[in-house]
Amino acid sequence: MPAPGVPPRTIEVRVPATSANLGPGFDTLGLALGVYDELTVEVDGSDELRVEVEGEGAADVPRDASNLVVRAIAHGFAAAGIAMPGLRLHARNGIPHSRGMGSSGAAVVAGLTAARGLLEGVAEFSDDDMLRMATEMEGHPDNVAPALFGGLTIAWITDRGPQHKKLLVHRGVAPLVLVPGFTMSTSLARSLQPLHVPREDAVFNVSRSALLVAALTQSPELMLAATEDKLHQDYRAEAMPETLRLVRALRLAGFAAVVSGAGPSVLVLADGPGGRLEAARIAENAADTPWEARMLAVDVRGATVKEHPEVLPPLA
Repeated sequence: MPAPGVPPRTIEVRVPATSANLGPGFDTLGLALGVYDELTVEVDGSDELRVEVEGEGAADVPRDASNLVVRAIAHGFAAAGIAMPGLRLHARNGIPHSRGMGSSGAAVVAGLTAARGLLEGVAEFSDDDMLRMATEMEGHPDNVAPALFGGLTIAWITDRGPQHKKLLVHRGVAPLVLVPGFTMSTSLARSLQPLHVPREDAVFNVSRSALLVAALTQSPELMLAATEDKLHQDYRAEAMPETLRLVRALRLAGFAAVVSGAGPSVLVLADGPGGRLEAARIAENAADTPWEARMLAVDVRGATVKEHPEVLPPLA
């Protein structure tokens, strides 16, 4: 039987991809992008956990309690002090894994959003609660904040926990994500950065981060200068040389190109559809590795949850 107080129900969850850092905004800035992971989660009265996965990374995703989405659902139920019931979960993954598009953050947000939906009327989570729990699991708020809330987010940590500010992106900004066939471990990427950086490099990034907020919200013509970085991208070059070569080629051609998250994908913040088409052509001509061009919108809603009108069909 379902856990006490948790009624049988079926919900649908949708969570966007994200690109963190955006060049100079290391561990602070993040952007929600219009490609999605989707879940259908059912509490049907059984005591079993049943997990089905299709789409990106499906062959490698666990189908048991170690699944990151399931762990995030369990984290939400534990925070509410309620035993997690048996679940049937069907995941449709649209976000590439280990490519710097926030797939792990999206999984965490998807699970917590599912818990929020399943517990509606039983326990309530505020937006601050959601960001805190997601950051507890992910470690940093810069990916989970845009996945939760959409748009451009600024995230920071205080004594009261993680905080965020959501901003609307100027309609002239046209994101392009160039996705390679190879992957990158976030932990490896982080291990390549020094613990200390020169003061002038820190000041450089503070100025560019401030400028980038203005560029993305008011003045897209400033994006090339605003996306300069001295804190993390060059240090990671040895682990993904193809990525850094493409970033440099695009920037030399006048495009605001940066490493997306920890890489190895490249994010281009073009100033219109024509600009990102030209940037995609430059990537197509890169000789060292093929790049899949994804021309995406900025997602403005973040994670959503709604009641599913029907129960899931029986397992095959």
